[in-house]
Amino acid sequence: MASATHAHHSSNASGEVHPLVGHLVPYSTLFATGATLIVLTIITVAARYIDLGEANVYLAIGIAVIKATLVSLYFMHLRWDRPFNLMMLVGSMLFVGLMMVFCMMDVGQNLASENKGNPSAVQNYLNANAPFAPITAKK
Repeated sequence: MASATHAHHSSNASGEVHPLVGHLVPYSTLFATGATLIVLTIITVAARYIDLGEANVYLAIGIAVIKATLVSLYFMHLRWDRPFNLMMLVGSMLFVGLMMVFCMMDVGQNLASENKGNPSAVQNYLNANAPFAPITAKK
């Protein structure tokens, strides 16, 4: 009876044989990946204190993509999975990137109509009654 149960769990309708457990990853690989993620997190936090202008955003996004890739490949076992699953992950990431590009294009189109501060009467009132209020001033 045990072999029938084992056969039921180890094969599917197409005749492919699958192990009862997932892919086993050595501890050294997991610890190295975890240490790399911690180092990348430290770099992300440190980069916050360095003024690179708009490059800070690109640096943070680049590090986040590397970290997501490491998690996907090693902790989600995509490195050892079927190529179709990796293709779906990469495709979805490309579509998210494309959506971000379209959003940035939209923001770029509307920068000219951005409100640069409060109307002068409102700003004068805030300056007189709430000088430390976190309201943007006209520039």
